[in-house]
Amino acid sequence: MIPEQIEKALNLMIEIYKVKEKGYHPFLIREGWQVAQLNYMPEQDIDNIQRLDIHHLTDEVFILLKGYAVLISATVGNAQVDFELELMKPNLTYNIPKGTWHNIAMTQGCEMIIVEKSNTHVSDFDHYELKDTSLQELKNRVNQLFDSINDVKSDGQ
Repeated sequence: MIPEQIEKALNLMIEIYKVKEKGYHPFLIREGWQVAQLNYMPEQDIDNIQRLDIHHLTDEVFILLKGYAVLISATVGNAQVDFELELMKPNLTYNIPKGTWHNIAMTQGCEMIIVEKSNTHVSDFDHYELKDTSLQELKNRVNQLFDSINDVKSDGQ
């Protein structure tokens, strides 16, 4: 069953999908794998991110289609969070290995494709709620990366 917010053109042998709605939408689920589209939603704004996610059984692949996003990974231990951040570039493939805490900060209009083991969004995830000091560090570092985009845009004008 394909949700209404996903357009599907069905030719005889080629299926074409387009997701327009905000949020996370697995649209192509096959045995063992799935493709989803994540479109900007307020929960992915850096000012609203409160936690990290982890998948124990699958890697998760991200491909930025348009807009700006920062891929966040982290190690968590003894109430200490060490972040690794990557300002994503369009049309590159980024992989978060299984067992890695992660999240993604997006700006309005951002769209990306996610590939992972089927039904990961249903049963293979845990969350780690970030404490105030970690949240502030994360926001500062992500905002620095987003600001660097604006600096480049200003220099190029």
